[in-house]
Amino acid sequence: MSDTSMVSMKRVQIIVKGEDLHLVEHLLVNAKVSGFTIVPNVSGRGHHGVHEGHLLFNDMHTLDILFTIVPEDRLDPILAGLGTLFERHSGVVFVSDVWVTRKHYFETYANSSR
Repeated sequence: MSDTSMVSMKRVQIIVKGEDLHLVEHLLVNAKVSGFTIVPNVSGRGHHGVHEGHLLFNDMHTLDILFTIVPEDRLDPILAGLGTLFERHSGVVFVSDVWVTRKHYFETYANSSR
């Protein structure tokens, strides 16, 4: 039997420089999120003007987006860690409500060797 009931969770989207990507990955792993997705080389316009999504010299000079879905009780530690990170590094975080099926996919820590 499949689990098709909808459950409220939080979607956390984080935009950072490629050189800081490892810091956010480490933070999410330590927060024991069930997983996350990385979208590399994003383009956009913000406080510092237009940012092209192509590689200039290497993957450190890009902007990347990481996103994860978490139960609300895991949100505060993630936001606290990002707050500390953003005191010294540029970046932005967005949090929104989302409804998911298969609740257990987002509550169970995915043990990673990375």
